[in-house]
Amino acid sequence: MTDHPCPCGSGLAYRQCCGPLHDGAPAPTAVALMRSRFCAFALGDADYLRASWHPDTRPAELTLDDTLTWRRLQIVDTEAGGEDDTDGVVEFRAQYVHGGTRHILHERSRFVRVKGQWRYLDGQISE
Repeated sequence: MTDHPCPCGSGLAYRQCCGPLHDGAPAPTAVALMRSRFCAFALGDADYLRASWHPDTRPAELTLDDTLTWRRLQIVDTEAGGEDDTDGVVEFRAQYVHGGTRHILHERSRFVRVKGQWRYLDGQISE
């Protein structure tokens, strides 16, 4: 997987994009954390997803649906979430396939820094 394109769609190789974050490197921005979370969903990495969640909203357990195939991430909009910010919003659309049918998850996610690390706080799903 290390030389393959990153599932987040950045155009970079996994080892240059989300791989280091999955190995413990801090995300520099809210968008970087969002991309790494999409990649973790695509790769079935529930441990990373839980670790990237804000401690106040993190689920006690996380079971991923292995019948979903995550295909594509589109960043729609961002508010703050930069290297010098303490919070930010990332709006995205994530395409996935379930039961042979294509679906889109459209969400505005909120991110905050906890002890200097970006964490996913929560999100509002759009229909």
